[in-house]
Amino acid sequence: MSTDSILIARSLAEPAVFGELFHRHAAALHRYVARRTGSSVADDVTSETFLIAFERRGRFDLEREDARPWLLGIATNLIHRHRIAEARTLRSAERAAAEAPIQSIADELAEIAETRLEVRRVARELRRLSMADRDCLLLFAWEGLSYEQIAEAMEIPVGTVRSRLNRARRVLRDAPPTVTELKETVHE
Repeated sequence: MSTDSILIARSLAEPAVFGELFHRHAAALHRYVARRTGSSVADDVTSETFLIAFERRGRFDLEREDARPWLLGIATNLIHRHRIAEARTLRSAERAAAEAPIQSIADELAEIAETRLEVRRVARELRRLSMADRDCLLLFAWEGLSYEQIAEAMEIPVGTVRSRLNRARRVLRDAPPTVTELKETVHE
């Protein structure tokens, strides 16, 4: 059996040989990525990892016989990029709420300002959640999926969905109060 480094070296002249590297490591790499990101992202990250590895195979250190650490490093970087992109999207939502134009009527101004503050707070708190907790919460809140549907979508047990939603709710509940909540406290 050829080492990974031999396969990579051969793939420089015969690109199809790189497929053997995929067959050797794809399942383990997918499991690693799925544990880090959830199965929905794992397919994309795994595919992209092998695409990048194929493109960079000429730079692989042929002194190393096992390509698994190299592949896991590529995958880890892709996972970080995915999380950074998601965080940017949430920050963007937070900023958009803060920068939305305000109308001229006083009552509407107050309501819009309160709504913008609430959106900013929720976006900030969503960024604090783990990706898995955030995924469960957003599937529940935005898509209206039941616990069982979330479990099916994320390929996890229903009990895990309950735990993740409970944890996400606790983070949101323990967040600093909104302007509306502060006003209600003052008027009590």
